[in-house]
Amino acid sequence: MSILIYAESAEGKFRKVAFELASYAKKVAESLGTTVTAVTVNTGDVSELSKYGVDKVLKVTNAKLAGFSAKAYADVIKQAAQKESTKVVLLSSTTDSIYLAPLVAVSLEAGFASNVVGLPVSTSPFQVKRNAFSNKAFNITEISSDVKIIGLAKNSYGIFENASTLTEEDFNPTIGDNDFGIKVESVEKVTGKVSLADADIVVSGGRGLKGPENWGLIEDLAAVLGAATACSKPVSDLGWRPHGEHVGQTGKPVAANLYIAIGISGAIQHIAGINSSKVKVVINSDAEAPFFKVADYGIVGDAFDIVPKLTEKLKAFKASNS
Repeated sequence: MSILIYAESAEGKFRKVAFELASYAKKVAESLGTTVTAVTVNTGDVSELSKYGVDKVLKVTNAKLAGFSAKAYADVIKQAAQKESTKVVLLSSTTDSIYLAPLVAVSLEAGFASNVVGLPVSTSPFQVKRNAFSNKAFNITEISSDVKIIGLAKNSYGIFENASTLTEEDFNPTIGDNDFGIKVESVEKVTGKVSLADADIVVSGGRGLKGPENWGLIEDLAAVLGAATACSKPVSDLGWRPHGEHVGQTGKPVAANLYIAIGISGAIQHIAGINSSKVKVVINSDAEAPFFKVADYGIVGDAFDIVPKLTEKLKAFKASNS
């Protein structure tokens, strides 16, 4: 009756969220006196999961699952949960898992709590703390169903090593053609070196950059920080940057440890989508920009003057400490 996690991967390698989910699951499993099982899809070496407390891996290898299909992946997780007789299923809050969670919940007749930000407040009754109202408040949610599904908010728990002895098992769930109702012809990929899904630091630009030809300011700063690049909705709408980099309530939600907004005024939809970020830094020439009201740190000034100087200072700092 182990806890089950879906350990996400991309191109055969685990995403960072898989290790955070495993770390979280291990702690929950200890409180419940059980173990942690992970289900993986088309992942190569799974041994790294043992560092973070996973006791068993159900390895699914199937060419049909090369492209993400929410219905098919949800069916895989459902069958894994039934095989392990699990009562708690843990998912992350990536774009894929946000699609997966309700499908898995319906198929298992399970209660689902999204945006969970900490370990269960209680296990009897089973209660969890969640973000609410676009991350402006918290609530305590009780899940009373037999099977419980938790969607862990990104960067809300952290990654902690807790080594275990890992058992690997090939798992061959039944996958029907009706699981693939939508055919994906292509997937738009962000060209940055760090993906938004795995980023601890995000450097984001808005219309204050004045044009795509100035995006080097964002990319240079991101490179020094090892950060992902992102943009506001107007920037992607104008075609300056791909839509895959659009963050905010109407784009990709961001819960980075550090979010730097450059030339972004701070529309309510944008702020709602990045509000879970732990530290928010704003650089804008308009002292009245709404973003300053929610920022932890703010710089009023011209980005074309400030950002290059900041980048050079960071480069010098890294060089002196290397």
